[in-house]
Amino acid sequence: MKNLTKLAGLSGLLAAIASSSWAQDATAPAADAAAAVAEVAADVIDKGDVAWMMTSSLLVLFMIVPGLALFYGGLVRSKNMLSVLMQCTLITAVVMIVWILWGYSFAFGGGTSPYWGGTAKLFLAGVTPETTAATFSSGIVLPEYVFIAFQMTFAAITPALIVGAFAERAKFSGILLFTVLWVTFIYFPIAHMVWDGAGLIFNWSAIDFAGGTVVHINAGMAGLVWAMVLGPRVGFGKDNMAPHSMTLTMVGASMLWVGWFGFNAGSNLEATAGATLAMLNTFVATAAAIVSWSLVEGLVRGKASGLGAASGMVAGLVAITPACGTTGPVGAIVLGLIVSPVCFFFVTTVKQMFKYDDSLDVFGVHGIGGMVGAILTGVLCAPSLGGTGFVVEAGTMGAQVFAQLKGVIVTILWSGIGSLILIYITKAITGIRVAADDERQGLDLTSHGESAYHS
Repeated sequence: MKNLTKLAGLSGLLAAIASSSWAQDATAPAADAAAAVAEVAADVIDKGDVAWMMTSSLLVLFMIVPGLALFYGGLVRSKNMLSVLMQCTLITAVVMIVWILWGYSFAFGGGTSPYWGGTAKLFLAGVTPETTAATFSSGIVLPEYVFIAFQMTFAAITPALIVGAFAERAKFSGILLFTVLWVTFIYFPIAHMVWDGAGLIFNWSAIDFAGGTVVHINAGMAGLVWAMVLGPRVGFGKDNMAPHSMTLTMVGASMLWVGWFGFNAGSNLEATAGATLAMLNTFVATAAAIVSWSLVEGLVRGKASGLGAASGMVAGLVAITPACGTTGPVGAIVLGLIVSPVCFFFVTTVKQMFKYDDSLDVFGVHGIGGMVGAILTGVLCAPSLGGTGFVVEAGTMGAQVFAQLKGVIVTILWSGIGSLILIYITKAITGIRVAADDERQGLDLTSHGESAYHS
């Protein structure tokens, strides 16, 4: 398909050359010829790339609903199952609307600020079926609508990840208000800083192929702040708060793994060799993390659990996200083996030490896993380790790791401090926690007037 498209583009190019005045002038500079070639090639839209990006967008949606919703839903008590499904679903819907109205402009509006994209594309001003968005390879472009849709799914899943931190006790209206504020002041600016050509972190040459900082560290820090401000669930440390359905959790985690190929391989923005590398790495890093978590849990607790395998699965997916396009497959396996013990330590030891109730370990898995992946991306992209190479001007591992660290630190501070401010604003307007009696009864009935299960 791509070759046929290029042939069609070549035919148009030859026609342009034949009719141009410089084609009849033997003294025309080669630079003019190159400019003409680039101008014609820039109009080529590859149908295979468009089909792949449409598919990737649907795969990321599949990650949120039903994937993330079922994964989180199985982890809470049965009386709160429906509330988690509703939170994930409504967050997704609200963010999609916000993305079209002002989110896309704030993130990718074409402004020159290192912190946000400006207001030029509010309400998608100037965007039509004919406008395009350039991808990584010169001469190949995408319809802007498909780029908008793909990035919209990223914007939707990121605040939905935070649900796991305040599950079973947060006020529904407060969640929705916080979501609008958070994507506006936290997510959109970070997405611009990391992925837009004018962005601060982008121009530090930090590598974040598919969202280690933008999605996982960002959501993980917000989740930690939520857990600390909200306080523990009623009965935390005394009542049985075990997952009510590990079957649903494993189904949801498996859906996340499948959908993650749209997340990672789709972030190549083209159906090229770069996408195949991201795809393979998403397979093997995740597999290694599942094995690693199960081994550690078996050694520490004597048994490897299904919850541990599902947690390792997500930890591996999180860690490989920033590195999937620049790391070799063996490096991806090493990353998967490393990330699970680190996350295991945080969700078991560190959380107990500081006694914060991060209900479903958003910080311990997404936040910490994202940090491990983002920093080690600077190591594993080394050509000597099978990676595709450093992108910093100095061309050294130390310089690349330093760029990665700067990106991680900015994200931690921006999301941590910003989320804290927005939570207190939300608390003042709608409140952020349900009444203790409502919490004991369960949010399914008290917040939504229905139940996920009936006797």
